[in-house]
Amino acid sequence: MKTIKISNNEILSLLDAEATNFPKYATQILNLANQNAQGTRPSVVGQMSDLIQEFPGSKLKEWEEWYLNKHPEALSQAATKVFEMVENFKDVMTKIDKEMVEKWVKDLVILKTFIELKFQEAILKSVASELNKTYRLATGWWFTSFTA
Repeated sequence: MKTIKISNNEILSLLDAEATNFPKYATQILNLANQNAQGTRPSVVGQMSDLIQEFPGSKLKEWEEWYLNKHPEALSQAATKVFEMVENFKDVMTKIDKEMVEKWVKDLVILKTFIELKFQEAILKSVASELNKTYRLATGWWFTSFTA
């Protein structure tokens, strides 16, 4: 079976749309800010999967007009939520220095790894005790066995 590849640019062209350009790293920061702020949740912008099904048109401009008529304040509300989180990021960025990064890396690699692995062992000990069984840690994370 032949594979057909369609580039993002071709998709945009077929839909009469243009790509929006952002500075390097901007979308990663904005996505993280949005994730934290929950700016594009259905409660803010509507349930997009349902809305696109309700939309009677076929053109981008029609979609924009239809959506904005249905949710006139949504984009502004979402942008406000995301921007407030970006401001929070800006504030904390001034506090992050090399020492903090080193502390964070140590916390992640040493402390959190240890706690996670020992947390698993603590659960295994508890379950084994409850079942009146012994346990052993396997060499792979995907396999732990209980013995009679």
